[in-house]
Amino acid sequence: MIKGVQDTYYNVTDMKRAVQFYTECMGMKVVHGDDYWTSLDCGGTSVGLHWTEGQKIPEIPRDSHGVYAGGTLTLESTDVSADKVLLESAGAKILGEADAPWGHMLVFEDLDGNVLKLMKPKY
Repeated sequence: MIKGVQDTYYNVTDMKRAVQFYTECMGMKVVHGDDYWTSLDCGGTSVGLHWTEGQKIPEIPRDSHGVYAGGTLTLESTDVSADKVLLESAGAKILGEADAPWGHMLVFEDLDGNVLKLMKPKY
C-alpha cells in the first residue's frame, strides 16, 4: 500500500555544486549523500538530487509560470523578494514573478535549469 511521498528529485550535472546551491541558498539540510544521490530535508519533505554522470539535462518547455510537462516543486517562502535576491546572487535564473490575490510567486531555474517555484500564500 502507498503510505505517502518518499521524495521528489531533480537531476543534476555537478553534485557538489548542486548540494552547495540547495543547502546554502535554499537552506535545505543534507540527510544522506554519495556521488550519485543526495537526500535533503526541506522542512520535513525529502528532496533528492540525482547525478547524471555529467550528461546534459534536456530542457523541458517552460515559461514564467513554470514547466509545461512533469511536476514543479513549489517551496513556501516568508519573503519572496529577499529570496529572489539570494537566488540571483547564487546564479539562479528568474523566469517569472507574480503578485496575485492568492499569493506572491517566483519561478526560477536552479544551476542545472531545473524549474522550481517560491510561494508566499496570502491566505
